[in-house]
Amino acid sequence: MRVITFGTFDVFHVGHVNILERARAMGTELYVGVSSDQLNFEKKGRYPIYSQEDRMHILSALTCVDFTFIEESLEKKAEYIQKYQADLLVMGDDWQGKFDEMKQFCEVKYLPRTPSISTTEIIEVVRHTPHK
Repeated sequence: MRVITFGTFDVFHVGHVNILERARAMGTELYVGVSSDQLNFEKKGRYPIYSQEDRMHILSALTCVDFTFIEESLEKKAEYIQKYQADLLVMGDDWQGKFDEMKQFCEVKYLPRTPSISTTEIIEVVRHTPHK
């Protein structure tokens, strides 16, 4: 079974590892759509800390990830699911219900996020910590 997931995966942390390993355990292959720098800017109003090339390199180095590709648009999820012949879409539960329409193309599961960790929160802490 081919599993697909999507994310920015900026400032890589244990929460990312947890969801990727759990997603991979649900199938035989894990495909990961990495939000492009431009898509991240459109979603969050800022560019990622790490470039899309660096984020893809980090993800590709993980044994639980079989294939990475750039996600150019949130509206193309169905297209990516069909193109890569995914059987299961896995997303964090912060997206609960937002991709239910993908059930016409594949199974959809929302996994609990790792508590007390968020890339956005990490970035905010770093930005507001005085530097010596």
